[in-house]
Amino acid sequence: MNNNDTYLSKILKDKKDLLLQTKNENTFRELKQKVKDLPKTRDFINSLKSDIKEKDFAVIAEMKKASPSQGLIREHYDPGKIADKYLEAGATCLSILTDLTFFKGENAHLTYVKNRTTLPILRKDFVVDEFQIYETRAIGADCILLIKSALSKEQLIDFYYLSKELDLDVLIEIHSSEELLEVIDLNPELLGVNNRNLTTFEVDINNTKEISRSVPESTLLVCESGIKTKEDIQFIKESGVKAFLIGETFMRATDPGKELQNLFN
Repeated sequence: MNNNDTYLSKILKDKKDLLLQTKNENTFRELKQKVKDLPKTRDFINSLKSDIKEKDFAVIAEMKKASPSQGLIREHYDPGKIADKYLEAGATCLSILTDLTFFKGENAHLTYVKNRTTLPILRKDFVVDEFQIYETRAIGADCILLIKSALSKEQLIDFYYLSKELDLDVLIEIHSSEELLEVIDLNPELLGVNNRNLTTFEVDINNTKEISRSVPESTLLVCESGIKTKEDIQFIKESGVKAFLIGETFMRATDPGKELQNLFN
């Protein structure tokens, strides 16, 4: 797979094409008006900190039906029932994929779950335009994902501060030590290390351990992707990282909630 044909480049092209269809002056004006009237978001970051203090770990439990590299992951995908299972199992927060083309997600999934659960929710998608930030707030998310490799430094800074203005917590995602250097000036409260290479989609959990050595203590670090066993969790916790975003391992289990409990109890 060459650089012009990576998963990430395909996803970002699709996002920009969809925005050409959905974003116009009227829809943007409506979104901005809707956001003004919304209640305060749930505190995503402090929920993670609270669980780490109380339990020595925090879990962002993810929902996704499919992925570009794995295809269909969960055939019988019921976001409401999965959210119930996660809540019962002790998840700290939820992460919900809303990308339709590659992950078979929908904005409506997030809105439905928000009205059904008390847990804070991360919208997991590929943000390339400020329109999506207003959209993220409007559909009910409490936290937004900003992926460094999908954005220029200027975009990342602008999108970060706009998200904060809209009362959204921000999870900045990086994949390398080089990307860490590009985001560290923002002094992010929440930083995710994705162990999945978004060019090849290969996974190596050593990535979190290596990068964690250079992250300031004031930043809460989240390990993303590749966590499958109790041993994986212990390996990551030894580096001082105690927040985990886990999706595929739970989604492939018959009962995602029981799988969460099995991993962390």
